[in-house]
Amino acid sequence: MSLSPFRLRLLVVSLLTVSFIGALDHTVVSTSLATIAGELGGLRLMSWVVVGYTLASTVLLPVLGKLGDVLGPRRVFLSSLVVFILSSLACGFAPTIEWLILARVVQGMSSAGLQLMSQTIIARVTTPRERPRYMAIIGAAFPFAILIGPVLGGAITDYWGWSWVFWINIPVGAAALVLAFIGVPYLECSPGRRSFDVAGATTFTIGLVSLVLAATWVAERSAGTETVVALAVAILGFVLFFYIERQSPEPIVPLRLFANRMITASTALSAIIGVGLFSITAYLPTYFQMSYRTNATVSGLVPMATVFGMLISNLFTGWLASRTGRYRVFPILGTSLGAAGLLGMALLPVGLPIWVPMLVMGIVGIGTGSFMSLIVAVVQSAAPQSQIGTVTATINLVRQVGSTLATAIIGGVIGFGVAVLLPAEVDAASLTPHFVQGAAPSLQTNIAQIYSDVFRPIFIALGITYALGIIAAVLLPPGRLSDEPESSRQTTPETLSA
Repeated sequence: MSLSPFRLRLLVVSLLTVSFIGALDHTVVSTSLATIAGELGGLRLMSWVVVGYTLASTVLLPVLGKLGDVLGPRRVFLSSLVVFILSSLACGFAPTIEWLILARVVQGMSSAGLQLMSQTIIARVTTPRERPRYMAIIGAAFPFAILIGPVLGGAITDYWGWSWVFWINIPVGAAALVLAFIGVPYLECSPGRRSFDVAGATTFTIGLVSLVLAATWVAERSAGTETVVALAVAILGFVLFFYIERQSPEPIVPLRLFANRMITASTALSAIIGVGLFSITAYLPTYFQMSYRTNATVSGLVPMATVFGMLISNLFTGWLASRTGRYRVFPILGTSLGAAGLLGMALLPVGLPIWVPMLVMGIVGIGTGSFMSLIVAVVQSAAPQSQIGTVTATINLVRQVGSTLATAIIGGVIGFGVAVLLPAEVDAASLTPHFVQGAAPSLQTNIAQIYSDVFRPIFIALGITYALGIIAAVLLPPGRLSDEPESSRQTTPETLSA
């Protein structure tokens, strides 16, 4: 569908606004969690305010992607925005932690619809050549939200109260809803009667929820019978899911699409971003507080440098890919930079000035940003028009699942490794940056070396993950993105270049 330049700009502003508030809601809550838990008396369940949101937004991705293909992305997008506004209102009025968790689950479900349909709508109204530039603009909402979310959340909590962390979405969301009604066009669904794969959606949801629960319990070192049961249910759920998908005429994850090398390689690259970078960023501040003996503010500079590099390269490569039509060079260069940066982190000696790891992780961010949004645009160009929502959901899904599972594994490795290596006189349960800063110099040096020794193999493993990404990037078929609208040409699994 072709739009006038003004209508397209209005659409991009609308989608960017909605994507930003959806991404911001994931990051802005982090600094208010302690206050929320204290006022609602829910310290024991505090982590589920975040886990419930993340889990709901992940599980619903393939379901929403399929609904976008069956019902049309405009309907799913507007419905998700309305639900997001109402659930934000409910979060702010939560009288108990259980109420808040339930409202956050609904909010996470609607946020997934906003992020996913924004990408799907852009794919439906642009040519493959235009798509990387607009996808990069929409994709910039996530790193920008990471940069300002924690600071904004802290300021709102301190001056207005934690309820406004959620209520701030209401006026912004209402304005975005008006823009969306005007800017988002009616996009036709595929002709003919379409069915929805209820059995596939059910088994996938059961399998993924069980898998994430098992990984979360293992990371919290509370593994027991319930963890074994959850893992068994996850395995059974996924076995049934793959069997159902092979039989279903309208699967929520069409396995036959993975016969296309473009889709398979792009999906692998998306998973590598989740496993190789998104999983480690949450632990970087702790690493630098313990190994480099910095305060909390200074330790946050390294992930900020990473995200800033990601933001800049995401916008630049999106513009460059649209201008030249070339796409393959960016994932190859990006995964190479990511691998070099993470392996470099493993080699850095403890005690260097903080700007050195900032520079190294900034390089990792630049490498990741160079293909983070681009591969979404590329994989959409390789899929049939009738399955753009589905394939967009799949590539986002593997990134989020990879990040969730790798985050849990890394957390478990750090907790176990530090506890084993600590001197007998130090209690691992009471080990905090404040304790380390007040300890004797010899003990500070010992703990710094312990954290360095624990994190070194983690950085090496993540560097190897990015190195495997180089192979996936090389396997991308060469060619140029087409200038033709996809509705005017036949799209098959192997047609991408014009």
